[in-house]
Amino acid sequence: MNHNARFTAHAASCNTSKFKQLKLSLLCAGLLGLPLMAHAEEITPTNLRLATVVNTEDTYHIAAERFQQLVSEQTDGAVSVEIFPNASLGDERTILEGMQIGTVDMGVITNGPVANFVDEFSVFELPFLFPSAESAYSVLDGEIGQEILGKLEDVNLKGLAFAERGFRNITNSQHAINAPQDLEGLTLRVIENEVYVDTFRELGANAVPMAWTEALTALQQGTIDGQENPVNAIHAFNLAETQGYLTMTRHIYAPAIFIMSLPAWNGLQEEVQEIVLDAASEAASYAREQNAIMEAEQLAELAEAGMEINESPDIAAFQEAVAPVYEKYGDQFGDYLQRIQEEVK
Repeated sequence: MNHNARFTAHAASCNTSKFKQLKLSLLCAGLLGLPLMAHAEEITPTNLRLATVVNTEDTYHIAAERFQQLVSEQTDGAVSVEIFPNASLGDERTILEGMQIGTVDMGVITNGPVANFVDEFSVFELPFLFPSAESAYSVLDGEIGQEILGKLEDVNLKGLAFAERGFRNITNSQHAINAPQDLEGLTLRVIENEVYVDTFRELGANAVPMAWTEALTALQQGTIDGQENPVNAIHAFNLAETQGYLTMTRHIYAPAIFIMSLPAWNGLQEEVQEIVLDAASEAASYAREQNAIMEAEQLAELAEAGMEINESPDIAAFQEAVAPVYEKYGDQFGDYLQRIQEEVK
């Protein structure tokens, strides 16, 4: 007998006697009320502390604000997100360590530092791996990216979604760069990640790994000659003030990641977990869209501020120079490199 037939039988039997009518009416009311009960659970008021190392002009902050808005809307304000920009809770490694022990709830973190906690994330740092943003999105949002994102749980973190830092480019204060030999003798800050260090040493630069907060001071003081970052970061941090030359090498596509403390994640109600996961995914997509929209305008403003921009360097020469990086690290990532290369093709 199907549900409708059973319900009809109950309704008919409600007329048999006053006692049965009362008893079965209550049963009928219970059956009708079950679907409403599934949505009646109240969301526990919660405040999430989200940290970044960027200023409020950066796309990490744009992504964080979008996430904040979506979570508030979907929970009717029961879950609030408090954003801490400008490295106010520490550099990215410190933020990640804070998430591990539960003193920071979440952050939007550059992929490079994350790779120091889970080796497999370094595969995304290999130079010239992705020919386009679309190819990167396909890998990161697909099976490969989600497998690697899941490995964060092994180190007491919860990966939510891949946002974007973008394709990285070289700036310096000394002279124009068109080919690898132009990097010889230059001291460049790189992310604290061995793949970055080896990539730029193969290109001939003196690669110095350091936290971004330290790099900004070093650039201003002239103790380093340059750095490498996507256009959005170069623009957001006004690097035209210290860096006269920008070369659009697009040498590494750098994801950013919405990451949460696993203890904080486990403390959320299941309904809230779903909301947080969906909000992170939507905010990540929004950040990507904003990066694409803003890049041309940002390049124009950097040029107006005095930067000399080389938009067509000798990419083939750069690709050839970093071949030893693939030889050194290719086997380190299991089958991930091969799977990515096959998907990109």
